[in-house]
Amino acid sequence: MKPILQLYRGYANEQELIVMGHVFKRTYDYDFQKKNFKNATSIINQFRIKTIKNYDVYLKCGNLEIHSKTLDDGYFKFCIPIEKEFDFGWMEYEVSLKYKGGTITSKDSFIRPHKGNLGIISDIDDTFLISHTKNIFKKIYILLFRNVNDRKVFKDVVPHYQALSSAGRNNKEEQNAFFYISSSEWNLYRFITKFTKLHQLPRAVILLKDIKRGVTDFFMSGRGNHDHKFDKIKHVLEFYPHLKYVLLGDDSQHDPVLYERICKIFPLTVKAVYIRQTGKREKKETRVILKNLEDLNISVCYFKDSSQAIMHSRALGIIK
Repeated sequence: MKPILQLYRGYANEQELIVMGHVFKRTYDYDFQKKNFKNATSIINQFRIKTIKNYDVYLKCGNLEIHSKTLDDGYFKFCIPIEKEFDFGWMEYEVSLKYKGGTITSKDSFIRPHKGNLGIISDIDDTFLISHTKNIFKKIYILLFRNVNDRKVFKDVVPHYQALSSAGRNNKEEQNAFFYISSSEWNLYRFITKFTKLHQLPRAVILLKDIKRGVTDFFMSGRGNHDHKFDKIKHVLEFYPHLKYVLLGDDSQHDPVLYERICKIFPLTVKAVYIRQTGKREKKETRVILKNLEDLNISVCYFKDSSQAIMHSRALGIIK
């Protein structure tokens, strides 16, 4: 059976390029226009994939072809020292597979952030995508029976994110580095990229949880241990130590606790923390955490509507 190559957006600094992807034995197309039960079938099929371990993959980097192999779950990740300096912004990369005397090639992009002082890290579910994470049955129902065109963002979240993306920049080509780091699995990558593009949210590097390979895993999607988010956020801050960061999340799961841990480790690196209130009332434990961050001279905003977050960002001088 012909292998299938899926690439994800990568990222680079002055010394290193990181790109990643999966090699599949079997995937199912996701028709984003399907309705009701057809959409449900498409979503569930994203968790019925089969991966190929130990498969040869080749990254084209300049004049070099760099060889590696997939891990046990079909995932591969190239961490390559950079010998010559890349330009800034988004650039293309290429990975290929060998199959029956031929070559299967796929291209995607990676970012090297423009010189500046701002990086933005955002959660996805209930931070900008309305997901009802607190109610697992409602969350699953919406994921199954609402296609990508029917899913909604919170009011005013798009102008806020667009303003953060262009903050301090001189032209539209220069954008601040954006990362969407979520407890959703790689299975939902195509849905997330389609949704963010549809709503004109900033193009971002997307870092997700290990891929699932069974239908029963679907019902636990986005749940369980969230330490992978902490590890990925910590990695980004270490990878771009010269940037100041804005962290955006919500109070439906563990974002406040994770962000507090990050801020305690990087007290000079995080500029502001935004937490969306997802219930009718503020959570006392979230308010305590945010007060703790204020004691570290980190600006915080606990908001119900994104218009409040926009006013806070303007007052702080992050956006105009």
